[in-house]
Amino acid sequence: MIEKFLEPDVLAKFGIILSLLVMSGFFSGSETALTAASRARIHAQAKAGNARAIIVAKLLESRERLIGALLLGNNLVNILATSLMAGVMLELFGAVGTIYATALMTLLVLIFAEVLPKTYAITNPDKAAISVARVVNFIVWIFAPIVSVIQALVNAALRAFGVRTDTSWTASDEIRGAVDLHHSEGLVAKDERDQLLGVLTIGDLTVEDVMIHRKNLTLVDADLPQSEIVKQVLASGHTRIPLWRKNKDNVIGILHTKDILMALSRVDGDFTKVNFKEITRTPWFVPETTSVVTQMRLFQQKREHFALTVDEYGALLGVVTLEDILEEIVGDIKDEFDDSFEGVKPQKDGSVIVDGDVPIRDLNRARDWSLPDDDAVTVAGLVIHESQTIPDIGRVFSFHGYRFEVLKRVRNQITSLKIRKL
Repeated sequence: MIEKFLEPDVLAKFGIILSLLVMSGFFSGSETALTAASRARIHAQAKAGNARAIIVAKLLESRERLIGALLLGNNLVNILATSLMAGVMLELFGAVGTIYATALMTLLVLIFAEVLPKTYAITNPDKAAISVARVVNFIVWIFAPIVSVIQALVNAALRAFGVRTDTSWTASDEIRGAVDLHHSEGLVAKDERDQLLGVLTIGDLTVEDVMIHRKNLTLVDADLPQSEIVKQVLASGHTRIPLWRKNKDNVIGILHTKDILMALSRVDGDFTKVNFKEITRTPWFVPETTSVVTQMRLFQQKREHFALTVDEYGALLGVVTLEDILEEIVGDIKDEFDDSFEGVKPQKDGSVIVDGDVPIRDLNRARDWSLPDDDAVTVAGLVIHESQTIPDIGRVFSFHGYRFEVLKRVRNQITSLKIRKL
């Protein structure tokens, strides 16, 4: 038996089988490396002038052709190696040699052509992808005609079953998913994740999503005595205060505290000598549907930080400031005049007492939740939208994996809720 193993033709066949297994390992490892390689890091190396990285970037632009060529080559060498091994074993052991060949090739292919190269490739994807770039590029070029035919047949078969081969994922979705994944693995801190996601999602927001609602605004009647106007402005804690006349939708100007102080300094603090018409600034009105990104650019162009938001009928809805927009990216910006109370009170049982006017995005960011904000801006608005009613005190609802209990209500406004994640 040993003499048969040492025969030149048998040894030659074993040598061919070994070579085919090495080729199979190359195909398997290359497939794993190129599919697992970071497109961002490869792009950075390509931009830096790395010739092999440029090849990898081009290969990744057409993944279907790349994977098709590698799978074609891998299957060819595996089938050929298995056929040769079966022939050798039949020659050496007779009919039972088929069983030996199957067991031996399964073990060899599994260890040396699949697990070993793929384990290395998955632990060093970028390095492995760059090292095999030239060879794989040549293989893809050689197999291109066959792969094109195969891919056409595959797409036709998938379409016959109603399966779409295109994807609706965008670069933003991919980055957002990567950020969430790294945060869940502890590699990205929560604050960093919130800021990165804030940059990605700010393009989807409108002024209505970030504005301060008129209910929470400080508005001053322009017909009040001058001393009273100054007192209310200074007591508000805000730098810019809208002035109204006859009704609060009729905003006639914006008072800036710096302008008041400068005017008072010129008249030695005598309120009666201040001409408020001269120091009142012209109000700037913007539609509620204005994109946040557009509004931020307008703030930069006009060198303004403050605008009044109106609806399609011209009714005052609220105020948007540059700070409101920046907070969508960096989180809350507090100064010495801001109230530290956020309207969110965690409870010992894991629930949270939330003011009804707390924005959903702020609550999600504070509690790391995922309440939807597509159809409502505030927490109270979400409950009203989902329940299709203005619920009474004590009503309990379950939406989107959260339990909502109405604690307080003033007329038609929900002012306090208790929320617990189910």
